[in-house]
Amino acid sequence: MATTTAKDRALEYVKSQVLTGAFPGGELISEGEVAAALGMSRTPVREAFLRLEAEGLLRLYPQRGALVVPVSSDEARAVIEARLVLERFAVTKVAARGPAACAAVFERLSAKIQRQRDAAAAQDWLAFVEGDRAYHDVTIQESGNAILANFYSSLRDRQMRMIGQSLIDDQQRMATILDEHRIIAEALRDGDVQRTLEAVQTHLEGTLRSLGLSVELPYGGVAQPAEGAAIYRGL
Repeated sequence: MATTTAKDRALEYVKSQVLTGAFPGGELISEGEVAAALGMSRTPVREAFLRLEAEGLLRLYPQRGALVVPVSSDEARAVIEARLVLERFAVTKVAARGPAACAAVFERLSAKIQRQRDAAAAQDWLAFVEGDRAYHDVTIQESGNAILANFYSSLRDRQMRMIGQSLIDDQQRMATILDEHRIIAEALRDGDVQRTLEAVQTHLEGTLRSLGLSVELPYGGVAQPAEGAAIYRGL
């Protein structure tokens, strides 16, 4: 059984704090504070900081600490636009498989929603954000497109960080997310593609608003794009 090193512990801790928004963008954190919180020396924390700087999450300032790099508006919008395309495709593919598939996916989505409810009740932000990722992964995986699923997975850290930041910016966002997730799941259960697409767009628009960004997503919330429309017919 592999032994977790101090560096690994420091890296996991700091990264989770950044991704969930517990260390918000623009905050300056110090090696000493993190080391004290974890009960370790500064050396593994310094190594973790260097790794996270390479990943673009921190910016190091000698003798001062590490600045948590804020999520830029361009990055946030790009992630949401990518999610919109992928999630619209996924729910359309699932719905095309018929009532039995929709019912099975609904059960899986409901379990993930309950996981998030439990996290919200415990005010466990990390568990809530991880539950959010797990919820959206269900439909993406059920689309049956491994390439799409791998690409969606590559957005994981960015998605977690944005959701964590939205929870800080809007204290009611947890309840809103739970309600939006329920609406998406119920629309998909009913095999209502149009209603599901609308619910997905509403959900993603809400994330943009919670981050203080204007809503300029394509499709107008309901209509499928004419260009490349064959994709949305499952071809």
